[in-house]
Order: sequence, then C-alpha cells, then structure tokens
Amino acid sequence: MIEWVEDGRQGLSSRPVFGGGVAVREVGDDRGRLAVAGDCGAEQTQLRAALDAVAAGRWAELTGWSGSYWVVAEQVGGSRFACGDLAGVRALWHARDRVAGVVWASDPARLAARTGASVDLELLAARLAVGGQHWPARSPWAGVQRVPGGWGLVLDRNGVRLVDVRDVEPEEDLAAGAARLGEALRVAVQRRVRMAGGLVGADLSGGLDSSAAVLLAAEVGPVHAVTYTDALTSAEDAHYAVRVAAHTGVRHKIAEGGTGELPFGLDGAPVTGEPAAAVVNLGMDRCYLEPVAGLPVHLTGHGGDVVLDSSAACWVGQIQRRMSGEARRGAHDFARLRNVAPGPYWRALKQAAASTPSRAATEAARQLRAGGLPPTSPGWAWCRPRRGAGWLTAPGRHAVARLLDGAWGEPVHDGFADDVDQWAALWAVGDDARAAPLYDAIGVRPVHPFLDNEVVRAAFAIPAYRRRGTYTYKPVLAAAVELPDWLIGRRSKGSFTAQRIQGLACHRRALEELVADSALAASGLVDAGSVCSALAEAVAGRTADAIADLHHLVVMCQWLRGSVSASVPLAETC
Repeated sequence: MIEWVEDGRQGLSSRPVFGGGVAVREVGDDRGRLAVAGDCGAEQTQLRAALDAVAAGRWAELTGWSGSYWVVAEQVGGSRFACGDLAGVRALWHARDRVAGVVWASDPARLAARTGASVDLELLAARLAVGGQHWPARSPWAGVQRVPGGWGLVLDRNGVRLVDVRDVEPEEDLAAGAARLGEALRVAVQRRVRMAGGLVGADLSGGLDSSAAVLLAAEVGPVHAVTYTDALTSAEDAHYAVRVAAHTGVRHKIAEGGTGELPFGLDGAPVTGEPAAAVVNLGMDRCYLEPVAGLPVHLTGHGGDVVLDSSAACWVGQIQRRMSGEARRGAHDFARLRNVAPGPYWRALKQAAASTPSRAATEAARQLRAGGLPPTSPGWAWCRPRRGAGWLTAPGRHAVARLLDGAWGEPVHDGFADDVDQWAALWAVGDDARAAPLYDAIGVRPVHPFLDNEVVRAAFAIPAYRRRGTYTYKPVLAAAVELPDWLIGRRSKGSFTAQRIQGLACHRRALEELVADSALAASGLVDAGSVCSALAEAVAGRTADAIADLHHLVVMCQWLRGSVSASVPLAETC
C-alpha cells in the first residue's frame, strides 16, 4: 500500500490523517502534540522528551532521529508544524483551500483534487529547458507549493511560513566527519534490517554504494541481493557484484533482461502524483526485483553519489570563501586527470563565483528570448539552458524566460554555490526515489539509507571540496566504512547509457507519438519535430548529450497522458 499523510484541518486545531498503512506514533500532554509517520528511529521516551521542543518551537530538533519520516506537531493554543525528510523522499506540499485555508499533504495530486488545481505546463517546460532546481518550492500543479526537503511548514493565526530545519553543523576535520558519517550509515542500514526481523532484499549493482549497504546489512541479518544484467551491461559490474555477494555470504540472484526489459517501455505503468523518472525503467525493475517482491525491506544505494561526492560547485564555493589557491589546485588536477583543458575550466569556475543566481537566471532568460542556445562551456554554472531548451517553440522559450525572471527569490536559495548545489542535487535524487505507485505495483518496499536524515547531515557537514573525488573515487566512503581493499580500489562506474539508447531505438515510434500527442506539444510549448530529430540523433549514436533530457521529457509526457486520462485540467499558457 502507498503511505500518505494529509492535513485533516477544517479548523486550526484538527488532527492530521494518516493512510496507506504508514507506521504512526503519537505523544501528547499539556506541552503539545507530536506525531512521526514513516520510518523513524526515535524511541518513545525520545518522542515524549521532544514535546519540550514542540512547546518552544524548536522545530529542527524534531527531525534529528535516524530514518525517513514525516513530522506533525502542534503547540497548545499555538502554531502547527509539519515537515518531511531532508531529501524529500517523504515530502510535503501545501495549497490554499477555499473552505479550510492553507492545507497540506504528502501527495500533490491529492491536494490538486481537493483544491481544483490544474497542471502547470509552463513549469514543466522550464524544467526541461533549465532544470527544476530554480523553483524548488513549486510543483507540477499550479497553486500547489512544495515544502523543500530540510524545510518545515509552520501554520498559525498569522498565516503560513517555511522554516529551515536542515541543522547541519560543519566539520572541517575529515577523520571526525567520516567517523560520524560511517556511524550514521551503519545505523541507517542495520536498524532497518533488525526491524525487519528476517530476510531483507537489497540492490547489488557492484558499485560502491550498494556494495557498502549490503556489507553493512549482512553483519546483522540475512540478505537477498539482486543484480540486473543484460547483453549491454558491463561485465565488470557483474563481477564486482558476485565478489561482494561471495565476500558477505548473502543470497544472490542475477537477473538477465532482454529486449522486453529495455528502458522506455511504458505499457502498464501506473499513474503517479507527479512525473516519476523511474517509470522508464519499469520493465528492468520488474525483472530484477521479482525475487525480492513481498519482503518487508529492500535496501538501495540510491543517493550515494550525492552525499559521498560533490560537483565542481565545490571549487566555486571555495573561491567565494576566499580559498582560491586551494580551489585552483583542485580544479586544475581534476581537469588534467580527465583530459580537460585546465585554463577554460578554471575561468568558467571563476566566472560562476563572480556571478549570482539571479544574474545567471537573467542571462539565461535573455538567451532563451533571443532564440539561440549558448555553446556548451566547461565547469559549473548557476543556470544554463540544456539541450531540452532547443525543443521549445518561440512561445515556449518566452514562457520559460518569464519564469526565470522570477526565479531565485526564495530563502531556500541562500548560500554559497556548493551548499546550494548539493541541496539541489539531494532534492533531485529524492524526487527520483519518490515513486511509490511504481514500487507498489512490483511489490517492493525500497528504503534508501544514504538519504537517511542523519546520513545526509553527517555527509553535508564535511565540506564539499573534501568529498570531491578528484584523485580517488568517493574518498569519504573509504574513510567512513571498512570496505575490502579490492572494492575501495575500484575506479570505474557502471552506466546504462547503452540500454537507454537501445530502448530509445526499440520504442522510437511510440515515443514520437507520445510527445506529439502530449499537452506540451498541443499547448504550443514544445516542438514535436525538434524532439523527433533529437531522438533520431540519439538512436543513431551521433550524440549522447540529449539522452537525459529525452528521459525527462518522456517522463513528463507519460505523466501528462495519465493526468489527462484522469480528466485533470491544464493551466492556460500565454
């Protein structure tokens, strides 16, 4: 069943409603009420002690337990508070109801149905063109606002506001930070295994993240690991998966997929409350997850790339903090080791450090209005039009430009480049993990230890430049968790690019029809012909740059098709 929670408010003091079999624990006395729903590692005594924090409005303290969960609290005669987890796997949205005022829920579609909200096509076009990180508090439903991960919603008689509950304390000492991260990850994995009280499932791709999760899980309980392979899969991935399984002694099943499991086969995909990136891999997931269907827990390595590593924004952040010398050395070494010209790379980073989010958004808006896409530049940028921007019509480009004019005006955007970037990346992987209807259809209950609240806090406490894998791959993981030397020494990372290209080729006709018949094309925002040309180039192997944006567009069109079939209204476009 799909877990959910929503505001049952018809007045300021009514109680929330929980559904889908979600685990709920509630405490209350003359200090207030507190409920945690989902996978929360707090003891009952800790929940009762936290009522002091409820009474004082110290909301961040209600998120400091291990796990991934929703928090709902209410002061006696005072404010009400609600939030999800830091990554947004268990997220919240809010909207204004004509009768009840501001209401919130864990499913944006439920709020849309309650308030009569329509699909925001222009925002979907903007996500395709420049990414969704510029509007973290918006949803695909016009009038339904998202509560970003690490932020909470406070409601009182004065209205509604967002409060920051991320509560990350920087740790400059790498050894101390890695030790804290290792302990948080161990708790995140092993607590779930112990609570399951028996066999648990686990992804085992052969990469560092899923392998670390399996190694930690096997220390305290039985594990059934599963691996996906096909004719296009790297033999090295399967080799490492087999070796990890043998090292830990876990049960291991390698599933062999074929043409029917290629990405982008969308037949039979369930409707989700928002676009779900995992929908394109449904055939693959059904294939390899079938042996672990019905188990109480399924561990994944999802999110490890974000919390254990960082992007080139780490050097932009160093420049902003007046650490240019160290930033230059790191950036130059990174570029040389990857056969990238260090000079242009460094200049792009300095340019980003000298800019601001709003200036970058204004420049991107100007480029979109002009109709031309800038050449691809190295390094990192606050805002950069993507390949998908080239598939917009002139009205579509102008619509996205108008949205960019108002972007980056929210408090969630404050901070140095590395901080802003890592939270945006975290929310993106949280979005990818938030696909409950898909996993419910397969019979799997995934949990993502790397996205556990305390794992995220421990990882982000370590400066981004210290987590950057310039010389070794994910150096923080090796310092945090005891792994076999042969696993730590792995320098490669598996990719499903070949499967995605083959899937695009296999389903090309259906995908062209999906885009041509979509509301994005019908509204005049997206040019289906340009998408077909990009699809042809990707299938022919002439470019791989467009594959990620084709993935995003297909997901949007698939979701819109389900929404339209459910008679959901579409917002008017200008």
